[in-house]
Amino acid sequence: MMTSVYALAEDDRNGSFLVECNRYLKERGYRVHVFAPSYQGRENHTVQGIPVYRFRYFLKRFENLTHFQGAPNRIRNPFYLFVAAFYILSGLVQSIRFCRKEQFDLVHVHWPFPHGIWAYFAANLRGTPVVLTFHGAELLLSKKFPFVKYFIRHAARQAQGLICNSNYTAGQLAGLAGIPVNSIHVIPFGATVSIRPCEKKADKPVKDILYVGRLIERKGVIYLLDALPKIAARADVHLHIVGDGDRADELKQQVQQMGLSQQVSFHGVVSNEQLEQLYRDADVFVLPSIVDGRGDTEGLGIVLVEALAFRTPVVACDVGGISDVIRNGETGILVPEKDAEALAAAVLQLLDNPELALRLVNAGMAHAQSYFDWNRIIDSLSQVYRSAISEKY
Repeated sequence: MMTSVYALAEDDRNGSFLVECNRYLKERGYRVHVFAPSYQGRENHTVQGIPVYRFRYFLKRFENLTHFQGAPNRIRNPFYLFVAAFYILSGLVQSIRFCRKEQFDLVHVHWPFPHGIWAYFAANLRGTPVVLTFHGAELLLSKKFPFVKYFIRHAARQAQGLICNSNYTAGQLAGLAGIPVNSIHVIPFGATVSIRPCEKKADKPVKDILYVGRLIERKGVIYLLDALPKIAARADVHLHIVGDGDRADELKQQVQQMGLSQQVSFHGVVSNEQLEQLYRDADVFVLPSIVDGRGDTEGLGIVLVEALAFRTPVVACDVGGISDVIRNGETGILVPEKDAEALAAAVLQLLDNPELALRLVNAGMAHAQSYFDWNRIIDSLSQVYRSAISEKY
Protein backbone atom coordinates (compact mmCIF):
# COMPACT_ATOMS: atom_id res chain seq x y z
CA MET A 1 0.00 0.00 0.00
CA MET A 2 1.33 3.44 -1.00
CA THR A 3 -0.29 6.34 0.80
CA SER A 4 0.37 9.88 1.99
CA VAL A 5 -1.14 9.41 5.43
CA TYR A 6 -1.09 6.51 7.87
CA ALA A 7 -1.25 6.15 11.65
CA LEU A 8 1.96 7.36 13.31
CA ALA A 9 1.43 5.06 16.31
CA GLU A 10 -0.97 2.40 17.53
CA ASP A 11 -3.36 4.96 19.03
CA ASP A 12 -3.04 7.60 16.29
CA ARG A 13 -6.15 8.24 14.15
CA ASN A 14 -4.41 9.57 11.03
CA GLY A 15 -5.57 7.36 8.17
CA SER A 16 -7.57 5.26 10.62
CA PHE A 17 -9.77 3.87 7.83
CA LEU A 18 -6.66 2.52 6.09
CA VAL A 19 -5.47 0.95 9.33
CA GLU A 20 -8.83 -0.74 9.77
CA CYS A 21 -8.83 -1.90 6.16
CA ASN A 22 -5.40 -3.46 6.54
CA ARG A 23 -6.44 -5.18 9.75
CA TYR A 24 -9.22 -6.95 7.88
CA LEU A 25 -6.94 -7.75 4.94
CA LYS A 26 -4.43 -9.31 7.34
CA GLU A 27 -7.18 -11.44 8.87
CA ARG A 28 -7.99 -12.68 5.36
CA GLY A 29 -4.41 -13.85 4.92
CA TYR A 30 -2.95 -10.93 2.98
CA ARG A 31 0.63 -9.87 3.69
CA VAL A 32 0.46 -6.08 3.73
CA HIS A 33 3.29 -3.54 3.79
CA VAL A 34 2.70 0.21 3.94
CA PHE A 35 4.94 2.72 2.15
CA ALA A 36 4.29 6.21 3.55
CA PRO A 37 6.11 9.48 4.21
CA SER A 38 7.77 10.27 7.49
CA TYR A 39 6.26 12.93 9.73
CA GLN A 40 8.89 15.11 11.40
CA GLY A 41 11.47 12.35 11.32
CA ARG A 42 9.21 9.41 12.22
CA GLU A 43 11.09 6.16 11.58
CA ASN A 44 9.84 2.76 10.43
CA HIS A 45 7.37 1.09 12.79
CA THR A 46 4.41 -1.26 12.89
CA VAL A 47 0.70 -0.63 13.46
CA GLN A 48 -1.42 -3.62 14.47
CA GLY A 49 1.26 -5.94 13.14
CA ILE A 50 1.46 -4.20 9.74
CA PRO A 51 4.99 -2.94 8.91
CA VAL A 52 5.07 0.73 7.94
CA TYR A 53 8.10 1.97 5.97
CA ARG A 54 8.60 5.72 6.51
CA PHE A 55 10.66 7.56 3.91
CA ARG A 56 12.39 10.84 4.73
CA TYR A 57 12.00 13.72 2.30
CA PHE A 58 13.00 16.99 4.02
CA LEU A 59 14.34 18.63 7.17
CA LYS A 60 12.57 17.22 10.21
CA ARG A 61 10.99 20.56 11.15
CA PHE A 62 9.27 20.90 7.77
CA GLU A 63 8.51 17.23 7.24
CA ASN A 64 4.82 17.85 7.88
CA LEU A 65 3.38 18.11 4.38
CA THR A 66 1.02 15.23 5.16
CA HIS A 67 -1.04 14.21 8.22
CA PHE A 68 -3.35 16.41 10.30
CA GLN A 69 -3.95 19.31 7.88
CA GLY A 70 -3.25 17.42 4.65
CA ALA A 71 -1.09 18.37 1.69
CA PRO A 72 -3.79 20.32 -0.25
CA ASN A 73 -4.08 22.70 2.69
CA ARG A 74 -0.31 22.92 3.28
CA ILE A 75 0.54 23.88 -0.29
CA ARG A 76 -1.43 27.09 0.04
CA ASN A 77 1.89 28.25 1.46
CA PRO A 78 4.25 28.55 -1.57
CA PHE A 79 7.13 27.20 0.52
CA TYR A 80 5.38 23.84 0.71
CA LEU A 81 5.35 23.59 -3.08
CA PHE A 82 9.13 23.43 -2.73
CA VAL A 83 8.78 20.77 -0.02
CA ALA A 84 6.34 18.87 -2.23
CA ALA A 85 8.95 18.60 -4.99
CA PHE A 86 11.32 16.86 -2.55
CA TYR A 87 8.40 14.70 -1.36
CA ILE A 88 7.71 13.45 -4.89
CA LEU A 89 11.35 12.87 -5.84
CA SER A 90 12.31 11.20 -2.55
CA GLY A 91 9.22 9.01 -2.64
CA LEU A 92 9.99 7.98 -6.18
CA VAL A 93 13.59 6.93 -5.47
CA GLN A 94 12.80 5.15 -2.22
CA SER A 95 9.67 3.41 -3.53
CA ILE A 96 11.75 1.89 -6.34
CA ARG A 97 14.25 0.60 -3.78
CA PHE A 98 11.46 -0.66 -1.57
CA CYS A 99 9.68 -2.57 -4.34
CA ARG A 100 12.96 -4.06 -5.56
CA LYS A 101 13.64 -5.41 -2.08
CA GLU A 102 10.21 -6.98 -1.58
CA GLN A 103 8.29 -9.40 -3.82
CA PHE A 104 4.82 -7.84 -4.04
CA ASP A 105 1.96 -9.33 -6.00
CA LEU A 106 0.16 -6.00 -6.22
CA VAL A 107 0.64 -2.30 -5.40
CA HIS A 108 -2.42 -0.48 -4.08
CA VAL A 109 -2.07 3.31 -4.31
CA HIS A 110 -4.19 5.76 -2.33
CA TRP A 111 -4.41 9.36 -3.58
CA PRO A 112 -2.90 8.55 -7.01
CA PHE A 113 -1.33 11.96 -7.41
CA PRO A 114 1.52 12.05 -6.73
CA HIS A 115 1.77 8.48 -5.41
CA GLY A 116 0.79 6.97 -8.73
CA ILE A 117 4.07 8.31 -10.12
CA TRP A 118 5.96 6.14 -7.65
CA ALA A 119 3.86 3.09 -8.50
CA TYR A 120 4.23 3.66 -12.23
CA PHE A 121 7.99 3.28 -12.00
CA ALA A 122 8.41 1.05 -8.93
CA ALA A 123 5.77 -1.48 -9.99
CA ASN A 124 6.64 -1.51 -13.67
CA LEU A 125 10.19 -2.60 -12.90
CA ARG A 126 8.79 -6.00 -11.95
CA GLY A 127 5.58 -5.90 -13.95
CA THR A 128 3.53 -5.69 -10.75
CA PRO A 129 -0.16 -4.82 -11.22
CA VAL A 130 -1.38 -1.50 -9.81
CA VAL A 131 -4.73 -0.58 -8.26
CA LEU A 132 -5.55 3.10 -7.72
CA THR A 133 -7.98 4.42 -5.11
CA PHE A 134 -9.17 8.01 -5.56
CA HIS A 135 -10.43 9.94 -2.53
CA GLY A 136 -11.17 13.25 -4.27
CA ALA A 137 -8.32 15.53 -3.13
CA GLU A 138 -6.08 14.51 -6.04
CA LEU A 139 -8.84 15.37 -8.50
CA LEU A 140 -9.04 18.84 -6.99
CA LEU A 141 -5.32 19.36 -7.67
CA SER A 142 -5.98 18.81 -11.38
CA LYS A 143 -7.99 22.05 -11.43
CA LYS A 144 -5.03 24.03 -10.11
CA PHE A 145 -2.22 22.22 -11.92
CA PRO A 146 -3.11 21.17 -15.51
CA PHE A 147 -0.26 18.63 -15.66
CA VAL A 148 -1.96 16.72 -12.83
CA LYS A 149 -5.00 16.23 -15.06
CA TYR A 150 -2.89 14.65 -17.82
CA PHE A 151 -1.09 12.38 -15.36
CA ILE A 152 -4.37 11.18 -13.82
CA ARG A 153 -5.80 10.47 -17.26
CA HIS A 154 -2.76 8.42 -18.18
CA ALA A 155 -2.55 6.63 -14.82
CA ALA A 156 -6.27 5.75 -14.82
CA ARG A 157 -5.99 4.18 -18.26
CA GLN A 158 -2.84 2.22 -17.39
CA ALA A 159 -3.92 0.85 -13.99
CA GLN A 160 -5.25 -2.68 -13.61
CA GLY A 161 -7.94 -1.53 -11.18
CA LEU A 162 -9.71 1.75 -10.37
CA ILE A 163 -11.53 2.40 -7.10
CA CYS A 164 -13.34 5.49 -5.79
CA ASN A 165 -14.64 6.08 -2.27
CA SER A 166 -18.05 7.34 -3.42
CA ASN A 167 -20.28 7.69 -6.47
CA TYR A 168 -19.52 11.42 -6.46
CA THR A 169 -15.77 10.82 -6.71
CA ALA A 170 -16.33 8.17 -9.40
CA GLY A 171 -18.28 10.65 -11.49
CA GLN A 172 -15.53 13.24 -11.11
CA LEU A 173 -12.85 10.74 -12.14
CA ALA A 174 -14.82 9.45 -15.12
CA GLY A 175 -15.27 12.98 -16.44
CA LEU A 176 -11.65 13.93 -15.91
CA ALA A 177 -10.11 10.76 -17.33
CA GLY A 178 -12.63 10.29 -20.13
CA ILE A 179 -13.50 6.74 -19.11
CA PRO A 180 -16.86 5.00 -18.51
CA VAL A 181 -18.05 5.41 -14.94
CA ASN A 182 -19.01 1.71 -14.89
CA SER A 183 -15.31 0.82 -15.26
CA ILE A 184 -14.72 2.28 -11.79
CA HIS A 185 -15.38 0.28 -8.62
CA VAL A 186 -17.10 2.30 -5.90
CA ILE A 187 -15.84 0.84 -2.63
CA PRO A 188 -16.32 2.94 0.52
CA PHE A 189 -14.66 2.48 3.90
CA GLY A 190 -16.37 1.42 7.09
CA ALA A 191 -16.31 2.57 10.69
CA THR A 192 -12.93 3.02 12.37
CA VAL A 193 -14.06 2.62 15.98
CA SER A 194 -15.44 -0.39 17.84
CA ILE A 195 -19.23 -0.44 17.62
CA ARG A 196 -21.01 -1.49 20.78
CA PRO A 197 -24.79 -1.49 21.29
CA CYS A 198 -25.90 1.64 23.12
CA GLU A 199 -29.15 3.32 24.08
CA LYS A 200 -29.53 7.09 24.17
CA LYS A 201 -30.72 8.76 27.36
CA ALA A 202 -33.97 10.45 26.42
CA ASP A 203 -34.29 12.44 29.66
CA LYS A 204 -30.97 14.33 29.48
CA PRO A 205 -31.42 17.98 30.59
CA VAL A 206 -28.73 19.14 28.16
CA LYS A 207 -28.58 17.62 24.69
CA ASP A 208 -25.16 16.93 23.15
CA ILE A 209 -24.40 17.91 19.55
CA LEU A 210 -21.26 16.31 18.09
CA TYR A 211 -18.91 17.22 15.24
CA VAL A 212 -15.93 15.02 14.36
CA GLY A 213 -13.41 15.89 11.66
CA ARG A 214 -10.53 18.11 10.69
CA LEU A 215 -10.87 21.80 11.45
CA ILE A 216 -10.32 23.03 7.90
CA GLU A 217 -12.33 25.26 5.59
CA ARG A 218 -14.23 22.57 3.68
CA LYS A 219 -15.69 21.09 6.87
CA GLY A 220 -17.81 24.24 7.32
CA VAL A 221 -17.65 24.32 11.12
CA ILE A 222 -18.07 28.12 11.13
CA TYR A 223 -21.64 27.61 9.90
CA LEU A 224 -22.36 25.15 12.68
CA LEU A 225 -21.17 27.75 15.19
CA ASP A 226 -23.37 30.35 13.50
CA ALA A 227 -26.32 27.96 13.91
CA LEU A 228 -25.69 27.28 17.59
CA PRO A 229 -27.34 30.42 19.07
CA LYS A 230 -30.47 29.69 17.03
CA ILE A 231 -30.52 26.12 18.42
CA ALA A 232 -29.75 27.25 21.96
CA ALA A 233 -32.64 29.73 21.88
CA ARG A 234 -35.04 26.78 21.86
CA ALA A 235 -33.11 23.92 23.50
CA ASP A 236 -30.43 23.38 26.15
CA VAL A 237 -27.51 22.04 24.12
CA HIS A 238 -23.75 21.61 24.27
CA LEU A 239 -21.60 21.34 21.15
CA HIS A 240 -18.61 18.98 21.17
CA ILE A 241 -15.98 19.58 18.47
CA VAL A 242 -13.46 16.79 17.93
CA GLY A 243 -10.42 17.23 15.70
CA ASP A 244 -7.69 19.69 14.81
CA GLY A 245 -6.55 21.69 11.80
CA ASP A 246 -5.47 25.05 10.48
CA ARG A 247 -8.81 26.70 11.39
CA ALA A 248 -8.75 25.64 15.06
CA ASP A 249 -7.60 28.99 16.46
CA GLU A 250 -10.01 30.91 14.25
CA LEU A 251 -12.94 28.76 15.40
CA LYS A 252 -12.00 29.12 19.07
CA GLN A 253 -11.85 32.88 18.61
CA GLN A 254 -15.26 32.81 16.94
CA VAL A 255 -16.70 30.95 19.93
CA GLN A 256 -15.31 33.56 22.34
CA GLN A 257 -16.59 36.47 20.26
CA MET A 258 -20.06 34.93 20.11
CA GLY A 259 -20.07 34.33 23.88
CA LEU A 260 -20.48 30.58 23.45
CA SER A 261 -17.55 29.40 25.58
CA GLN A 262 -19.86 27.67 28.08
CA GLN A 263 -21.72 25.82 25.33
CA VAL A 264 -18.82 24.60 23.18
CA SER A 265 -16.01 22.16 24.01
CA PHE A 266 -12.98 21.71 21.76
CA HIS A 267 -11.64 18.22 22.43
CA GLY A 268 -8.81 18.22 19.90
CA VAL A 269 -7.55 14.84 18.73
CA VAL A 270 -8.88 12.08 20.98
CA SER A 271 -8.27 8.36 21.47
CA ASN A 272 -10.61 5.74 20.03
CA GLU A 273 -12.04 5.11 23.50
CA GLN A 274 -12.83 8.81 24.02
CA LEU A 275 -14.35 9.09 20.57
CA GLU A 276 -16.56 6.07 21.15
CA GLN A 277 -17.86 7.64 24.37
CA LEU A 278 -18.59 10.93 22.60
CA TYR A 279 -20.56 9.04 19.95
CA ARG A 280 -22.51 7.20 22.65
CA ASP A 281 -23.35 10.46 24.45
CA ALA A 282 -24.31 12.42 21.33
CA ASP A 283 -27.96 13.23 20.67
CA VAL A 284 -27.34 14.68 17.20
CA PHE A 285 -24.34 14.46 14.88
CA VAL A 286 -23.70 17.34 12.46
CA LEU A 287 -21.37 17.39 9.45
CA PRO A 288 -21.66 20.93 7.97
CA SER A 289 -19.29 20.33 5.03
CA ILE A 290 -19.10 22.82 2.16
CA VAL A 291 -17.44 23.26 -1.21
CA ASP A 292 -14.49 25.42 -0.18
CA GLY A 293 -12.77 28.24 -2.02
CA ARG A 294 -10.61 25.79 -3.98
CA GLY A 295 -13.56 23.65 -5.04
CA ASP A 296 -12.74 20.88 -2.55
CA THR A 297 -15.49 19.06 -0.71
CA GLU A 298 -16.35 15.85 1.16
CA GLY A 299 -15.36 12.67 -0.68
CA LEU A 300 -17.51 10.43 1.53
CA GLY A 301 -17.65 11.12 5.29
CA ILE A 302 -16.77 8.00 7.31
CA VAL A 303 -17.77 9.83 10.50
CA LEU A 304 -21.38 9.70 9.29
CA VAL A 305 -21.20 5.90 9.16
CA GLU A 306 -19.78 5.85 12.69
CA ALA A 307 -22.47 8.19 14.01
CA LEU A 308 -25.25 6.04 12.55
CA ALA A 309 -23.66 2.90 13.95
CA PHE A 310 -23.86 4.50 17.41
CA ARG A 311 -27.58 5.21 16.90
CA THR A 312 -27.03 8.95 16.52
CA PRO A 313 -29.34 10.90 14.17
CA VAL A 314 -27.44 12.89 11.54
CA VAL A 315 -27.69 16.33 9.96
CA ALA A 316 -25.31 16.96 7.06
CA CYS A 317 -24.89 19.26 4.08
CA ASP A 318 -25.74 17.93 0.64
CA VAL A 319 -22.29 18.10 -0.97
CA GLY A 320 -19.83 15.62 -2.47
CA GLY A 321 -20.17 11.98 -1.51
CA ILE A 322 -22.25 12.59 1.61
CA SER A 323 -25.39 11.44 -0.20
CA ASP A 324 -23.89 7.92 -0.40
CA VAL A 325 -24.37 7.77 3.37
CA ILE A 326 -27.21 10.16 4.14
CA ARG A 327 -30.38 9.92 2.08
CA ASN A 328 -32.54 12.90 2.96
CA GLY A 329 -35.56 11.96 5.04
CA GLU A 330 -34.54 8.31 5.00
CA THR A 331 -31.21 7.86 6.84
CA GLY A 332 -30.78 11.44 8.05
CA ILE A 333 -31.45 15.06 7.12
CA LEU A 334 -29.58 16.86 4.33
CA VAL A 335 -29.53 20.66 4.13
CA PRO A 336 -27.96 23.16 1.71
CA GLU A 337 -24.33 24.08 2.36
CA LYS A 338 -23.36 27.33 4.12
CA ASP A 339 -26.86 27.74 5.56
CA ALA A 340 -26.81 28.21 9.34
CA GLU A 341 -30.60 28.65 9.45
CA ALA A 342 -31.16 25.31 7.74
CA LEU A 343 -28.65 23.56 10.03
CA ALA A 344 -30.38 24.96 13.12
CA ALA A 345 -33.84 24.01 11.87
CA ALA A 346 -32.76 20.44 11.09
CA VAL A 347 -31.09 19.92 14.49
CA LEU A 348 -34.16 21.28 16.29
CA GLN A 349 -36.41 19.07 14.17
CA LEU A 350 -34.55 15.99 15.45
CA LEU A 351 -34.46 17.19 19.05
CA ASP A 352 -38.18 18.08 19.00
CA ASN A 353 -39.30 14.89 17.26
CA PRO A 354 -37.86 11.73 18.90
CA GLU A 355 -40.04 9.51 16.69
CA LEU A 356 -38.52 11.00 13.54
CA ALA A 357 -35.02 10.73 14.97
CA LEU A 358 -35.58 7.06 15.84
CA ARG A 359 -36.96 6.25 12.38
CA LEU A 360 -33.97 7.88 10.67
CA VAL A 361 -31.50 6.18 13.01
CA ASN A 362 -32.98 2.73 12.44
CA ALA A 363 -32.85 3.14 8.66
CA GLY A 364 -29.39 4.69 8.88
CA MET A 365 -28.06 1.83 10.99
CA ALA A 366 -29.39 -0.72 8.53
CA HIS A 367 -27.70 1.14 5.66
CA ALA A 368 -24.42 1.43 7.57
CA GLN A 369 -24.43 -2.22 8.57
CA SER A 370 -24.97 -3.41 4.99
CA TYR A 371 -23.29 -1.03 2.54
CA PHE A 372 -20.44 -0.06 4.89
CA ASP A 373 -19.85 -3.50 6.37
CA TRP A 374 -16.11 -4.23 6.44
CA ASN A 375 -16.52 -7.85 5.35
CA ARG A 376 -18.47 -6.72 2.27
CA ILE A 377 -15.82 -4.04 1.61
CA ILE A 378 -12.95 -6.56 1.84
CA ASP A 379 -14.85 -8.96 -0.42
CA SER A 380 -15.07 -6.19 -3.02
CA LEU A 381 -11.40 -5.28 -2.62
CA SER A 382 -10.36 -8.91 -2.96
CA GLN A 383 -12.33 -9.19 -6.19
CA VAL A 384 -10.54 -6.11 -7.60
CA TYR A 385 -7.17 -7.50 -6.51
CA ARG A 386 -7.78 -10.90 -8.13
CA SER A 387 -8.96 -9.27 -11.33
CA ALA A 388 -5.94 -6.91 -11.45
CA ILE A 389 -3.48 -9.76 -10.92
CA SER A 390 -5.12 -12.00 -13.51
CA GLU A 391 -5.19 -9.13 -16.03
CA LYS A 392 -1.49 -8.40 -15.56
CA TYR A 393 -0.31 -11.98 -15.59
